[in-house]
Amino acid sequence: MKVIVYEHVSGGGYAGQPIPQGVLSEGFSMLRSVVADFKTTGHEVTVLLDSRLSKLNPPLDADCTLPIIYPEESEKFLNNVAKINDAIYVIAPETGQTLQALVELVEKTGKISLNCRSSAIKLVADKAALYECLQKNGFPTPKKLLLKITDSLTQVKQAIKRELKYPIIFKPVDGVGCCGLSLVKEDAQVAKAIAKVKAESKSKCFIAQEFINGESVSVSLFTTGKKAVAISLNRQKISLCEPDMDSSYDGGCVPFCHTIKQEAFALAEKVVESFSGLRGYVGVDLVLAGQKAFVVDVNPRLTTSYVGLRKVASFNVAEVLVNAVLKGKLPIKSENHGVACFLKIETHKPTIDVFHKLAKLTTIVSPPFPLEGNAQSCALIIGNGDTWNDAKLSLEEAKKHMLNIFT
Repeated sequence: MKVIVYEHVSGGGYAGQPIPQGVLSEGFSMLRSVVADFKTTGHEVTVLLDSRLSKLNPPLDADCTLPIIYPEESEKFLNNVAKINDAIYVIAPETGQTLQALVELVEKTGKISLNCRSSAIKLVADKAALYECLQKNGFPTPKKLLLKITDSLTQVKQAIKRELKYPIIFKPVDGVGCCGLSLVKEDAQVAKAIAKVKAESKSKCFIAQEFINGESVSVSLFTTGKKAVAISLNRQKISLCEPDMDSSYDGGCVPFCHTIKQEAFALAEKVVESFSGLRGYVGVDLVLAGQKAFVVDVNPRLTTSYVGLRKVASFNVAEVLVNAVLKGKLPIKSENHGVACFLKIETHKPTIDVFHKLAKLTTIVSPPFPLEGNAQSCALIIGNGDTWNDAKLSLEEAKKHMLNIFT
């Protein structure tokens, strides 16, 4: 097929404004990885790319790259280019209904959408609505409170006192990753936590959630819209911070061995199958505490774990995605081969020469982009090997090699 891949952060979604470096490293990594897999499968790939990135000629194996200069230009390009392509795949955050709106646009073109249906995205993107659905279906999930931004501090604190115990998590209802998320340990931190949520979300509501001390993981699944199959348990490296600092998703390892891996798989499959219209690739975030798994989030889109998954899977992950959506065909469960660990690293802004040297390294999935107005950049690097230790050593070598080129 002729496939358009649109990744929102690197593809022009921030045209006319600064691009957040940390999110860019994840977005470009997913874009680069899925484009490479589509190409390996034999598809012809067109991508949209922010002109500030395209002029740097980053490592991207697309057949056609369309530079995006102005705000909202990407939506117009998607509409126009759809006419000469067969299918479209969107990678975008749920924040502000961005993913839902873009998939709705794709559905209106009449071309093949490789995403979850927009109606299903709407069901799971709102974390408050998702929580209600999970509770209704009897899935274990951390206890949550839906609060209003307009509630007074006294009202918020009283609601917390009635329903929850510190420490708790504050987060936006439409957040992605760790944006706007805080670990709140006492009443005195509530005001700052609310301010952080407001800075990341335009929603009139936010969530206060029970904190469960456990292992943060995700499950990568494929689904036909009716049947789902879990193929990987992934460890998440998360910096969970109090309100005066930014929480962050820093990377992960694929796959992750845990005593309740099969229980986590079964739970994630049941959750995905309970939402009609989820199809293709879906991620489910869990917390594993002792011998119990709790559902935290459902991601109706490609997740950063894809970067590691494609290194260890026994099949082409993009091909399986297409087969799940178009043929209703799921992969047979099989063991992954080896381990892949990936990490986001903040760096100084590189020179153009250093950027191009780094872009040639296979261990750097997203090089640190030298964008105007930014003193800092962010790279996403990867290491893999036969075992967990091999992968960690490979990751450390990749980090040293990158820093040596800088110095």
